[in-house]
Amino acid sequence: MTEKTVFVTVGTTSFDRLVKTVCSSDICQILKSLGYTKEVLQIGRGTYEPKSSIEEDFSLQFFRYKDSIKADIENASLVISHAGAGSVLETLEAGKHMIVVINEELMNNHQLELANQMYKDGHLYYCTCSELGDLMKSMDLSQLKPLKPGKPELFGKFLNNLMGVDS
Repeated sequence: MTEKTVFVTVGTTSFDRLVKTVCSSDICQILKSLGYTKEVLQIGRGTYEPKSSIEEDFSLQFFRYKDSIKADIENASLVISHAGAGSVLETLEAGKHMIVVINEELMNNHQLELANQMYKDGHLYYCTCSELGDLMKSMDLSQLKPLKPGKPELFGKFLNNLMGVDS
């Protein structure tokens, strides 16, 4: 049987509510019903530490930080993430399906704007912690569109033109 992994990341911040939510028995049961066999969590500087477990058909592991989570994203079938721009873009650039969970406790929540726009553009789903289970039951990951790669050379050209440098 192939391992189908969910990778959860909160970035360098603390988002205990998301960690607790994705470790709950309800969410783990939904993940299992969707065919996932493993959940790997990057929990940042949160105070809540989940219990690592390996059941017959589902395992849960966690870590705080790594120099890079690129391999975790690459190995995942689904990424559940906070709405940090770096995490969102790294996941979408890797061509992975994604659910962004908004941290409602943040003031002036610019993350909601990013998540909402990427959702409108068809690249990801987003929700709050309390909505995650219902979203996972109803989502259709096949409807998500890949994010087209950016063109950083255009910015370089713009800068050269602005500075009066021939490119």
